[in-house]
Amino acid sequence: MPHSAGEKHRVVRRAGLVLAPWAGILILWYAIHYSGLVNPALVPTPHDVAARFGELAGQRLPRDIWMSTQRVFLGVTFGILLAVPVGFVLGWYREVRGFIDPLINFFRALPPIALIPLVIVYFGVDELAKIVILFYASFFAGVIVMYEGIAQISPIYVRVARTLGATDSEIFLKVIVPLTVPHTLTALRVALGVAWATLVASELIAAQQGLGSLIQNAASFFQLDIIYVGIICIGFIALTMDLLLRKLSRRLIAWQERIA
Repeated sequence: MPHSAGEKHRVVRRAGLVLAPWAGILILWYAIHYSGLVNPALVPTPHDVAARFGELAGQRLPRDIWMSTQRVFLGVTFGILLAVPVGFVLGWYREVRGFIDPLINFFRALPPIALIPLVIVYFGVDELAKIVILFYASFFAGVIVMYEGIAQISPIYVRVARTLGATDSEIFLKVIVPLTVPHTLTALRVALGVAWATLVASELIAAQQGLGSLIQNAASFFQLDIIYVGIICIGFIALTMDLLLRKLSRRLIAWQERIA
């Protein structure tokens, strides 16, 4: 029984630690609205935003969420599928890294929004153009994380495997691949975050649906509560995806010793 009470106390304490920052944000939000320091019309209250969310939930919001999530999923999937092998080659082969690294960092520094005119010229204004922008952002974010992680893998693992008589294919499948899994998952998480951050820019390309489109249309009519709804939806969807990836990561790399 004491054990049960102690477990309940830990659960309550953990829940409190998780909810406390959100409660703090709500309190600060209300304080700013009612303080008089800012025009209240410029800061809609949380309950106004919640009411607008409920209204939009019965109209266009589910479709907007679905379209944006689909675009991000496709962009990140294609970006990571290319980033993983490219990052592996750059990380494992120092000579290749020295040759390609300046190019990778050059293109990584270019903001995706700056490429929109060229993307429109080459890919039009349909779904492909939006996915290309998200692919670009995801690829360069993922490849940097991937090759930095691979470059830190100690070659001692390979030397030990060779000493034990492992063939090149066995070393790759049983040593290298397991060691790259954590870096692949980290690259995926980073790429996902960057893709959601780039979403609004990608949906500047003649998007009729999507959370970025919702925000842009609301900005045109100064509908601040709708802008808040769009921003909050993007944040919570990205957070949910990241939490799921973290949970998956813990399952896939449970064999590794971690220092908390």
